[in-house]
Amino acid sequence: MAATLQLPARMPKQMREKDYVALAAFRHALREFEAFSEDEARKAGLPPQQHQALLAIRGFGAKTGMTVGDLARHFLLRPHTAVGLVNRMVRAGLVRRKPDPDDRRRVLLTLTPRADRVLIALSMTHLAEIRRKAPQLNELLNQLSADL
Repeated sequence: MAATLQLPARMPKQMREKDYVALAAFRHALREFEAFSEDEARKAGLPPQQHQALLAIRGFGAKTGMTVGDLARHFLLRPHTAVGLVNRMVRAGLVRRKPDPDDRRRVLLTLTPRADRVLIALSMTHLAEIRRKAPQLNELLNQLSADL
């Protein structure tokens, strides 16, 4: 049995043609960026999921550390799937596991110097692409949020 879709409380009375056009264009722009990101990761010698995991570890765990469970929750993965991803990154020399100094039962993920170098290059490329696409994305977001 299919779930019933709940509509947001604040919503236009009806969908207009321009809403569908803007939504389709926004989804397309997101997919274009995703394809760009995947291609850049592959050019750098990384599977796209590993690039995303490195970014998550660096972005969310730089100060407090990130556990495999944190990574699983971030990616909406089952824990054993995240463990497999981390194991592959450890074997590739991208990630290290280290005991949490505050709680020896926890293991934190850290990036290796190699991963840092690759991530810096990829992040610079990604930021340049985001800056290039920002006017288009901002316009689409403005169109989509105009009636909210």
